[in-house]
Amino acid sequence: MEMASFAGFIETLFYILMFYYVFKFLARLFLPYMVKKVVEKAGQNFQQNYQNQQNPNTTQDSNPLNSTDSKPRENKKVGEYVDFEEID
Repeated sequence: MEMASFAGFIETLFYILMFYYVFKFLARLFLPYMVKKVVEKAGQNFQQNYQNQQNPNTTQDSNPLNSTDSKPRENKKVGEYVDFEEID
């Protein structure tokens, strides 16, 4: 069994600190670009959703009543609704 040496501890500590500072440096370079892209994409999604709400006739979803499938839609009835009252 090999015992840990002080030089090995210093070397490991050096690698950890080096990784931390390299990661910090790269995050400062690339993080603003990535955040900008995410914000732009979210803005496009919000704008598209807003336009779809304002113009419901121009949605990209197909209307099931006007689709080429001639299958009727099934209504799933599970049962009738029963309103229970609490008795004291």
